[in-house]
Amino acid sequence: MSHQSSRRSARILCAGVIVLDEIFRIEEFPRPDGKVQANGFFVVNGGCAANASVAVARLGGRALLAAPMGGPKGVDVNGDRVLRALRREHVDCAFCQRIHGLTTPVSAIFMNSRGDRSVVTYCDQRIAATTPTDADVAVAGADVLLADNCFPDFVLPLCAAARRRRLPVVLDGDRRTVAKDPLFCLATHVIFSSQCLRETTGAADLAGGLKRIACNTDAFIAVSNGPGDILYLEGRTVRRLPVFSIAAVDTVGAGDAFHGGFALALAEGQSEVEAMRFGAAVAAIKCTRLGGSAGIPGRSEVEALIAEGRLPAAAQ
Repeated sequence: MSHQSSRRSARILCAGVIVLDEIFRIEEFPRPDGKVQANGFFVVNGGCAANASVAVARLGGRALLAAPMGGPKGVDVNGDRVLRALRREHVDCAFCQRIHGLTTPVSAIFMNSRGDRSVVTYCDQRIAATTPTDADVAVAGADVLLADNCFPDFVLPLCAAARRRRLPVVLDGDRRTVAKDPLFCLATHVIFSSQCLRETTGAADLAGGLKRIACNTDAFIAVSNGPGDILYLEGRTVRRLPVFSIAAVDTVGAGDAFHGGFALALAEGQSEVEAMRFGAAVAAIKCTRLGGSAGIPGRSEVEALIAEGRLPAAAQ
């Protein structure tokens, strides 16, 4: 089988959170008790797992999505809107579970003129406590499981089922947890956001935080740091991987795009370092575009950036 055909057939099951994002563009964040006027507004799909699934699909992989959300159809309009948009992106939503009487999570995202953001999310805790209907069935057709840790009750059985099948399990460390989180033991790869790693370990130094996590898992571990280098462990040695230099206009969904790209590249047989470079290119181009997940690029743009070391004309 050619490398190109293996790309087309790589199936990534993305598991975790779906959110409907309402995004307000503002010049500056308001002070306490203050008000500001938005100069732009749009609504887009969000949530770590949902955004990552869009990235996988746009990059040429087969994207499957497993997530709890509100329902039923026709009553939870947020969920109806999210699923329509995901299906337009060719994401298979067969393993999304709708919980009757609840509302799909929603976020208000405030983004200033420099691309910085502030996020407020509402999620009913009954959605967060949902468990998958049949974890073994959900992972049966996947090559890699990519899970975020926002809904641990939902993703933990999926991670365990994936490990029983000896699949790679990539964990997106997005939400504060504890250093001995059982998800770290199930994952084969854990990539943190800098905020999550600091809050989880209590270590301001990212390299020190990685070493603390390494005491509790045999997984490959790394941490992204916005425009800063990606740090990862090779044995007990901290290595650095530079990211692409860009002028960010919208960072919403960039970390999720990175994880989707990383998981797909891993499924295609790339090394961890190559996969992180690929994910970093996906995230870099996304950050140059407004619209959250709508700004995730296609495969040819990402490969051009990696090959030439500069952004394609469309992204510039």
